[in-house]
Formats: sequence, structure tokens, C-alpha cells
Amino acid sequence: MAQHPDQSPTRRQILTTAGGLAVGTAAAVSLGAPPAAASTPQGGPDDAGTPEPTAFGPVTVEPGDPRYESLLRGDNFRFVGSPDEIRVCGSTEQVVRAVADAVRSGRQVAARSGGHCFEDFTAAPSVRMLLDLSPMDAVGYDPRRRAFAVQPGATLGRVYTTLFKGWGVTVPAGGCPEVGAGGHFVGGGYGPLSRRYGSVVDHLYGVEVVVVDKDGSARAVVATREPDDPHGDLFWAHTGGGGGNFGIVTRYWLRSPGASGDDPTRLLPPSPKQMRAFVLTWSWKDLDERRFTTLLRNFCTWHEENSTPGAPGTGLYNVLMPMHRSAGSFIMLTQMDADLPDADQLLEDFYTALVRDTGPAPTAVPFTSSWLHATTWPGTGEGGDIATRRYKLKAAYLRRSFTDVQLSAIYAHLTDKTGDTQSGMLLVGYGGQVQSVPPQATAVAQRDVVMKAVFQSIWYAESDDATHLAWVRGLYHDVFAATGGAPVPDAVAHGSYINYPDVDLADPALNTSGVPWSTLYYGDNYPRLQRVKARWDPRNVFRHALSIEPPI
Repeated sequence: MAQHPDQSPTRRQILTTAGGLAVGTAAAVSLGAPPAAASTPQGGPDDAGTPEPTAFGPVTVEPGDPRYESLLRGDNFRFVGSPDEIRVCGSTEQVVRAVADAVRSGRQVAARSGGHCFEDFTAAPSVRMLLDLSPMDAVGYDPRRRAFAVQPGATLGRVYTTLFKGWGVTVPAGGCPEVGAGGHFVGGGYGPLSRRYGSVVDHLYGVEVVVVDKDGSARAVVATREPDDPHGDLFWAHTGGGGGNFGIVTRYWLRSPGASGDDPTRLLPPSPKQMRAFVLTWSWKDLDERRFTTLLRNFCTWHEENSTPGAPGTGLYNVLMPMHRSAGSFIMLTQMDADLPDADQLLEDFYTALVRDTGPAPTAVPFTSSWLHATTWPGTGEGGDIATRRYKLKAAYLRRSFTDVQLSAIYAHLTDKTGDTQSGMLLVGYGGQVQSVPPQATAVAQRDVVMKAVFQSIWYAESDDATHLAWVRGLYHDVFAATGGAPVPDAVAHGSYINYPDVDLADPALNTSGVPWSTLYYGDNYPRLQRVKARWDPRNVFRHALSIEPPI
């Protein structure tokens, strides 16, 4: 609904635009089999846990097979590997055998569940065996462990719909329904409900991991958060330590801390009955530098003031997406549980704070998907275009608003002559319940932050790589110029998020801060992660460009 340039949308207009949305669903998400209780696991602590159903595979796909080229490609077409074989696995036992084969033959192995890694962790030339875990997509309830079991190949859309339809519960995971649980969970996943319920790993109860011992033998180990679990360090490392570091996760178990009893409907956060959402659109023609930087500052300041655990504002999840001026406009998405107390007042107060002193009002438009979907970010293309996209993303955790100097740098790059319609950034609301967990309790060290910032460029032709990489690197460098081109922990920043990996932070030519990438991603938790690495991956079988390094 277009507004007169001098007239702000009224509260009623915003709330009318913010239509009701079914939670946890998205267009074109297959629900798969109906949820069912898992069978009771058998065996000891190193058992696979829940017995496998009749498993798919294994299937071996080698170069020359008509399936090979298709199975190589993940979400980012900048990185396409050339392994000797792709092993498509359907069970934990198959993963154990595949890893054993790789170790025996001296080949580097990597696993992929959803294929949404931002770097080449599974597509590097050194990876000679690629494990495709997408058939391992079961989601169910395990009565023995009183926890929900999720296999790594299950997409977030499948996880949400199964938990919602089966038990009316959910997890505060990401907004893209096509992302696989495998890498998302282990990196400390977050999403639209995290300000209210924390990160995914705050609800993690256990993991099943295929590890390799010092003698080269592969086995599956179950590690839980139980205080007397002898594998507790392995569990802790999977609460934000990132994928591809210690082994291959073949199952997660989820149960909220403090949840008691054996009623599965009470063991995870309740799924909202309905989500309310709205989108605001700003036209670049209405924004000069003062108005633009005021808008970003307002957004950041609101999150500074409304991100303490339990505060009413933590019910709102906001993503501001300023794209390059050549796009003509940019948007902000807000999502919330429609049943929150005083929901209308929360929206009105947020909107009032957001648009203060920013000039002509944004346009309120309908929003028709219940989750932020990575493939529908502004400028990423549609239809056939999305199949060949290439991108580079860089990120930072924020403790507070950018400084005036940083805001000016953002404006300069978003209005320069070298960026294009698919260059820009995202400011994502965070904090809230995430802050209630001590930084050493999980591997996620950045617990005092209120936002995540993502700097991105997306394109389609390999010939455009250099131009787009230079643009996003220049933006990032200038925003963090005072700290050597990296989000060094200070009053504003607090490192970065390992699920948004950026190999530039390990390049001394691009990160001149003197602070290593390991500190930026893991803070003071890195030495402990190194000790876990030494114990559980003594041969350094599982490695990539930003993997945990064994202690010296």
C-alpha cells in the first residue's frame, strides 16, 4: 500500500499488512513421512542410538556418471570440487564405512548435508571423497532419551513442519527452509525465534558423531550434556564449534534445558500458532546520507535497548537489508508471534523509533512467506538465475550500533559507482535469550551481542568474480578500518559467526588486525576446542580452510 510521501503508515495499516502466517511452513517444502516415535535404542554409550530403519544406499558416484556433476554443486557456484567419488549415505553405519575407506586409502573426506556452506569446505581440491548425507533426513521423537532426534540431512523446513504437526513444538533455528540441519546446528544456528528462545545449541541434548581414533579406525560415538557423560567434551564442541572439525555428525538430539517429564509436547519451546510479519520498503530517492545513516542508527539503537533476556522487544525479529543504491530500494522484514502480549503496541513502538528523523515514510507491503529465505534476498534473482549464483559473504557480531564513521563508510559504498543491484548488507536482530547463557557454557563465545551484520555481493558469471569480491571486501575493510579490517572485539564488534565463514579473516593481507581468525570466531573458547580436537581427531582427518587446529 503506497503512502503519501509526507504521511507515515498508521499503526492499523502496518498491522493490517502484517498478515497471519502459519509458523514453520514455507512454499514448496515437502513434509515427508508423518512424524512417529522412534524405536527404543539398544546398546551402550557408543551405540548409534536409535536403530536405523531400512537405509538408503550407499551409492557411489564417480566422474563420468551422469549424476556426478549435479551432485558436486552446493548453493554457491563459486566452489565446485572434483573428488574421486561421491558417497551418498543413508545411515550411520554407511558413514562409518565410508570414513574408514577414506582413511584407509589416504584420501581427505568431507561431508555435506544441505550444501549451503559459504566457502569451499566441502569443495576444496584436497577433498577426494565427498559424503552426501541428504538421504539421512529423519525427524522423530526418541522416548529413551526423552529428546527429538534429527538427522543431518533434514532441512530446516522438514524439521519445523514435523515438530509442529507432530507435537506443536519448535527450535529457534534459521529462516531458510532449504538449509540442512547438519552444519547449521553444529555452528550454533539461530533464527526468527532466537531472541525469545536462544540459539539452537541452547536446546541441544546430544550428538552422534563418526570419529576416527589414533589407529585410524572409525566409529560412531554418542555424546550428551549429562554431567557424567565421559564424552561431554565432544558434546560441548558441537554446541557452536562448527562443522567439519571433529567428525561427522549423523544425529542430533534436542531437548530444552530444565525440561522434565516424558511428554514430548513439553520438551522444546512451543511453536507459535501463527506468525505475524510485515515488510517496509524504502526508496533510495528519498534518502540522503543523513537520512540513511539515521535509519541504520535507529535500527541499531532500538536493538541495543531491547535485547536483554525477557524484555518485551525480544518477541520481534527484525532484518534490515540495505542494498546498493542502483537497486532503487531496499526492505526491512519484521516477524513476531501473533499471540505475544501487547503485540500491537510492540510494533507501534518499534516503528516509531525506527523512522524517527528519516524523512518520507517507507511503504508497507504484504509479506507472503513465514521465514526469511536466503534465495529471496533482494537482488538474488529468480527462476533459472538462482541455479548459477555465486556469492561472497562477510559477517560480524555487533554489541551496539556502528559508529558515525562506520555508518558513513556504509553509505559511501552503497552509493558508489562500482556496486550493483545485488550488492549490499543485512542487519539482523539477535541477543535476547541468547544473552542468558554464559560464554563458556557452549562453544558460542559471543553472548553479549545484539545484532549480526552480513556484508554480501551476489552475481552469476565467473568473469565477474574479481569485481564483486573487491566490492564486498572494500566495504568490510572500510567499516572495520580502525581495527585492521576485521571485527576485533571492542565496544562495537565482537568477532564473527562460524556459520558465516570467511577465509579472508585468515589472510594477513586482508586481516591486518593481528587478531587471528580463531579468536574472531571462538574467542576464549578456542584453546578448549583445540583440546577436544586433539582427543577426538588425533590424526586431523577432518579439516578445511578454517578448521580447528590441533594444539602445538
